[in-house]
Amino acid sequence: MKTIVCTLCFLCGTTIAFAQNGSVLSSTAQPVQMDGHVQHASEHSMAQESSLLSTSSYSYAKGEVPLADLGSPIYEVPLGDIARAYRKERATTPAAPKPAKVMEN
Repeated sequence: MKTIVCTLCFLCGTTIAFAQNGSVLSSTAQPVQMDGHVQHASEHSMAQESSLLSTSSYSYAKGEVPLADLGSPIYEVPLGDIARAYRKERATTPAAPKPAKVMEN
């Protein structure tokens, strides 16, 4: 099995090596020529304004809103601080007696 695989690789390699001899592309460097755009930087009139919301019931207003009008973000206590406070509370309060297990059949 190894012999067949090695022979196949050798034949494919030699075929590829000989196929490179007749290349389609020439090896001489050629400058890139791009088509020119005549109106690339010339001035022209802009298109007519059209509303993107013409068929929608969505309304909007123009202008800027001051940051003070937006309100302040709601402060939430981080979860780590809550866990530390809970642990401290559990350490300072005496342990409550555990309830006795009652089994009824």
